[in-house]
Amino acid sequence: MSTDATDAPGAGRRAKTERHGVLLRLDPAVHAALVRWADDELRSVNAQIEMMLRRSLDAAGRLPREVGPLPRRGRPTRGSVSPDDGVGKVEGAELDAAEPGADA
Repeated sequence: MSTDATDAPGAGRRAKTERHGVLLRLDPAVHAALVRWADDELRSVNAQIEMMLRRSLDAAGRLPREVGPLPRRGRPTRGSVSPDDGVGKVEGAELDAAEPGADA
């Protein structure tokens, strides 16, 4: 009899984003370097490790096709907000801005 996870009751209803937890033992200096790198790129250490593993798997031609992209987390990038939606506008700010091509 198979004990595969897909045979378990409710297996078809699992969230697509379910993640596997992994215990990882690292040299303290390696962990400190990962923390600095993750901080520089505004990622968690976990996200930094996953990004590094995905890049390594891809470079070695071993990244499975069914692997989806990393979920985007955090604040949206500047280019993702339309300038016409009013987000982040300050009243009167348009009065101080020079028109493009106008002589100041």
